[in-house]
Order: sequence, then structure tokens, then C-alpha cells
Amino acid sequence: MGKKYSSFEEIDKDLKILKLQSQIDKEEIKLTLEEVKEGLSPLALLGSTVSSILQKALVLKAVGKIFGVKQVITTTRRK
Repeated sequence: MGKKYSSFEEIDKDLKILKLQSQIDKEEIKLTLEEVKEGLSPLALLGSTVSSILQKALVLKAVGKIFGVKQVITTTRRK
């Protein structure tokens, strides 16, 4: 069962609180949408891709030094 009110003031107070909560939720959605837009921008995607490649290269280099593995480059040539 829902809340029982004893006066219109209690109802008005709860309505104001609900309205403010709704406004806060809308602003949070707007901020999240902006963050998603920024995260999906071409520049951000390029930056994260380059960062990921560099991170993997550094990890491979560190693993190679730790385990003494030499880098092997394979090429395939078509004739």
C-alpha cells in the first residue's frame, strides 16, 4: 500500500521532492549522453586505439625482456 497523507502540505512536499528528483535524473541522463558522445568521437576512438596498441607493445617488450624472448618478424611474400 502507498503512503497515507494527513494533509495537503504533506502531498505538496512529496510532489516537490519527486519533481526535483525527476529533474536531477534528467540532468544525469544529459551528462551521461554527453560523456558517451565524447567517448565515441573519432578523436577519442583514435586516441584509445593508439593507447591500446602502445600498451600492448610495451607489455610484449617487457615480457620479452623478462623471459629472454627475441622478437620474431615473419613476412609472407607472394610471387
